[in-house]
This record gives sequence, C-alpha cells and structure tokens, in this order.
Amino acid sequence: MEGSSLPEEDVEMMENSDVMKTVTDEASPMVEPFIGMEFESEEAAKSFYDNYATCIGFVMRVDAFRRSMRDGTVVWRRLVCNKEGFRRSRPRRSESRKPRAITREGCKALIVVKREKSGNWLVTKFEKEHNHPLLPLSPNVRRNFQLPQTPDEKDAKIRELSAELSRERRRCTALQQQLDMVLKEMEEHSNHLTININNVIQSVRDIESNTFTKQQT
Repeated sequence: MEGSSLPEEDVEMMENSDVMKTVTDEASPMVEPFIGMEFESEEAAKSFYDNYATCIGFVMRVDAFRRSMRDGTVVWRRLVCNKEGFRRSRPRRSESRKPRAITREGCKALIVVKREKSGNWLVTKFEKEHNHPLLPLSPNVRRNFQLPQTPDEKDAKIRELSAELSRERRRCTALQQQLDMVLKEMEEHSNHLTININNVIQSVRDIESNTFTKQQT
C-alpha cells in the first residue's frame, strides 16, 4: 500500500540481511551478531562467534546445550564469554599456596542459537556488553579472521596456504643449507687455527730445546 512503512524490526532485519550478503567479501568488516541471524549448522555458528570474539577482544566458551527429546541431538546451544559466571570458592589446602588468578567475572555477553525445522541455526538471543576490558585486534590482523566461507573460498584459501607453506619450506631448506655451509667453514677455520697454534707451540719448544742444548755445551 502506497505510503505504508515496514515495522522497525522488519527494517532492521532487512538491513542485517543486506550486510550478510557481503560478509564473505575480503574487505568486509566484521559483522555483529543479531537476533534472527541464520547459520547452516551449529559449527558454523560457533565458528562465526569465535571469530567475532577474537576480533572484538574476548575468548568464546561453548556453554550449555539442550537435546531433542525425540532423537537426542543438540537443538539449542549457548555460546558465552570465557569470563561468564564466577569460580566456586574452595577452601585452600595450604596457606603457602598462591591464590589462583580470577578468570571469571560474571560477564553477561553471549549468543543463543536454536535449530529450526529447516535445519538452519537461528540466533534467538544476543547480549553484546561485557563487564571487563576487551583486547580487540588491529584492522590488519582482523582481516585474517573472516566469517565462514563457501566451499570454493575455502578451497582457494587452502591452496593459497599450501603454496605459502611450500615456499616457506623451500626457504627453510635454503637457510639450513647456508647454515650448514657456515658451520662447516667455521669448523675448517677452527681446525686450521688449531694446527697453526700447535705449530707455534712446537716451534717454541724447539727453540727452547735448542737454547738449553747450547747452554749445556
């Protein structure tokens, strides 16, 4: 109907959908999770949130899950910040032992994903804010942590990494050969110095011997 407008939630979902179309591009920025975001599998959701966590500056922890009453498969999963919750206090065995560092601070940041009838996994809850400092990666390093890629992109990345690994192996082999040559030259030089020193010592002894003999005569 002319003049009608979509609800704000629908507009937000459309905007997020437009973003998702470009997240696999190499130059795309890291996309923030949002309610309604879909993944092809639970592993894809884990991979996405793990990469997001790395770029934002925290560590992801796989937390609670629920299983289907019908077949026992996982249908619900919660992914949290590793500082979620609090460590249980236990009596110290010895007063001389140092207290363990505090690793959990009750952080509320998380996402919850649920398996739909289609088989896709849907984000049903997202808590963005952390109650502790974050250590985000620099933009240059962040490019190495892209969102889940298509099979073709993964194959291309594997070929690229394999070629890079092959180049590094050849470089290491060449460096090893150069190092072996240097060590061999150092060994030969050391042997040569040893021979020269022994010759000098023997010459000094001969001189001393001749001098002593002349004094006796």
